[in-house]
Amino acid sequence: MSDSTRGLKSLTLAIAAVERDTGLTKDTLRVWERRYGFPQPERDVNGERAYPLEQVEKLRIVKRLIDGGHRPGRLVPMPIEALVELSENTVDAPRRPGSDLTAPDLKSYLALMRSHDVDALRRLLLQTQMRLGLSRFVLDVVLPLNMLVGDTWMRGQLEIFEEHAYIECLQGVLRQALAGIPEAAPLDRPRVLLTTLPGEPHGLGLLLAETLFSLDGARVLSLGVQTPVWDITLAASAYRCDIVALGFTGCMNPNQVVDGLTELRSKLPPAVELWVGGSAPVLHRRPVEGVMAFASLQDIHPQIERWRHGGA
Repeated sequence: MSDSTRGLKSLTLAIAAVERDTGLTKDTLRVWERRYGFPQPERDVNGERAYPLEQVEKLRIVKRLIDGGHRPGRLVPMPIEALVELSENTVDAPRRPGSDLTAPDLKSYLALMRSHDVDALRRLLLQTQMRLGLSRFVLDVVLPLNMLVGDTWMRGQLEIFEEHAYIECLQGVLRQALAGIPEAAPLDRPRVLLTTLPGEPHGLGLLLAETLFSLDGARVLSLGVQTPVWDITLAASAYRCDIVALGFTGCMNPNQVVDGLTELRSKLPPAVELWVGGSAPVLHRRPVEGVMAFASLQDIHPQIERWRHGGA
């Protein structure tokens, strides 16, 4: 636990804030409370659940380990010290095969996050993007760096505000780079609609996908996050989209993901392909018929080529 968190033990978060912060749904939190005796929320003046920050920190680590393949029944009863040790022994900072980046290169970004030098962090990101080119920057730097940032945060070595500052810097660099890509012509295809389902508030993955789609000459329309299924269907029709692409980080209940994709697939015309990607394990553990689940953003280029040669 970091020193700053120790000093804030008296603070609590409402259940909605814990859901946003950890990616665990309200239903999951209540079930674990009944089944495992953890978390053990206090009650605020209105009688609503209020979660101490040290419990929220444990929930974050549990969620990250679950995303890595561990079972909640084993993790939730464990003390936080054992969870931290487990995470340090099982979670490594991944790198793409063939990348010429070394661990110290990525750690230089972490050092700037921790020193709170936002301007230097932005310059380093921008310089790296210009040196490598936008595609390599996303695939060789941003993807492994995002995972390293998440793992470092999980170990209690990075504060949430430091992670958020990094994400804001990165989004600014990506949007600046996107503005320099020649705009697709109105008749260029495929036409791709990007969004997330209600309950998925994270949009960085959409921006990364938009970057790679745009580099491949696709015409992209992003609706941002949390678009209802029926509105996705209406937008796909209104903008004559060939592909609807959704991102998932794992913060939604797996049943909600499967039910939402099943409903959306049934409402979209058969000719409109439905692509999904992100870190949510349910996308690959419980595939939905008619939905193409990507293992990585690297899949975008070959699938665009496949669509152009036979999917039109």
